[in-house]
Amino acid sequence: MTDGSQGMISQVKGLAEHIDSNFQEKIIKLKWPWSILQPGILPIYKNIFNIDFIERDLPKILITCGRKSVYASIYLKKKLKDKITTIHIQDPKINTNKFDYVVSPNHDKLKGDNVITSFGAIHNLTEEIISNSQKIFEIPNNKKIVTIILGGENNHYKLTNIEINKLISLIEKLNNLEEKYYFLFVSSRRTDLKLIDILKNKFTKKYYVWDKSSINPYKYSLKISDYIILTSDSTSMISEATITGKPIFIFHLPFKRKSLRFESFHREFQQKGITRPFEDRLYSWSYEPLNEAKRIAGILNTKILK
Repeated sequence: MTDGSQGMISQVKGLAEHIDSNFQEKIIKLKWPWSILQPGILPIYKNIFNIDFIERDLPKILITCGRKSVYASIYLKKKLKDKITTIHIQDPKINTNKFDYVVSPNHDKLKGDNVITSFGAIHNLTEEIISNSQKIFEIPNNKKIVTIILGGENNHYKLTNIEINKLISLIEKLNNLEEKYYFLFVSSRRTDLKLIDILKNKFTKKYYVWDKSSINPYKYSLKISDYIILTSDSTSMISEATITGKPIFIFHLPFKRKSLRFESFHREFQQKGITRPFEDRLYSWSYEPLNEAKRIAGILNTKILK
């Protein structure tokens, strides 16, 4: 159960698929002012929700992610008590004892007897999904394929034409001596179209630039890449890329507002040997691909079924 955002859906599906393939996805909607307030401020009762989810298909296991779904988890636990096991993904910003289990990334620094920590964000990408992704475009046979995945500006990071031009400069230097690399530019929902236009104007005749007007090549690009470069603003996309086991370079963006949480995430992944900063060259190394959804589902299955 989520508010419908794709990042949250990916996390709950990733965990649910490894616990029980027979699951339903639910979107939670809240009435005002519950829709804008953090849980714990106002009382929780049936009439603050969309009715159909409360009255039908009551679950034995509920996996939630995001602030709005916290309300539903607390309500259903009060209603069903021991008949339901509640699992919340991410820091719920309230006492973790409101849930049976909380799954939180290490960089959130969340503690509790019922807290299970993950390396980065969990997600629903698997090696099988990546390997089965369909061919979308042609690539040259004689070059190393480099996928560059762009996020977007958020509360902590800047991503403007200044950063894009710096990225372009680094890319051009890589191919200065020999045309060794072929680049794929893949944007996310948060990527400003003006930034994509800069890349199109510069590289469309030379490399592949996705402008969001055709089929999303994200999974296919991960499949065919030799190297992956990601902007530092998205812990979820970086976490997803780790399923490939391929070298992941981070193009660090300037902070708008310094974040200890983001710094902790990047430090952990670099120390674990998964990511390295993108500077002036590309090279290979190996690490064990991460499948945190599968690992954590194994822990939860042991606890739930014991």
